[in-house]
Amino acid sequence: QLQASGGGLVQYGGSLRLSCAASGFTFDDYIIGWFRQAPGKEREALSCIQSSLSRTYYADSVKGRITIFGSNAKNTVYLEMNSLKPEDTAVYYCAAAFYRAYYGSGYYLQSSNYPYWGQGTLVTVSS
Repeated sequence: QLQASGGGLVQYGGSLRLSCAASGFTFDDYIIGWFRQAPGKEREALSCIQSSLSRTYYADSVKGRITIFGSNAKNTVYLEMNSLKPEDTAVYYCAAAFYRAYYGSGYYLQSSNYPYWGQGTLVTVSS
């Protein structure tokens, strides 16, 4: 089970930290990804992390504005977003996939490769 939280209303240029709490599976065996979907748009990959290996991947579209990190003790992955813009308004989802080291960013930044999804948290950025 994945529980995303931390969304809300934030002003242009502001920051936000989203959390994804995982339960029911061995956290160290999985990679956790963050995705978002804006109204009328396709789901977009943002970043993912294999927490026990400290392996992270970032989408080019958001690199430099977001940071992903995890807490193995809390089975939680966080996504910090800075310099938020109205176009960042979307529902943000976290998802999990069994981690296989022979796959890289091209695989893990594809939403179709994640079988387990949380319910999403809405982020609204006002102008």
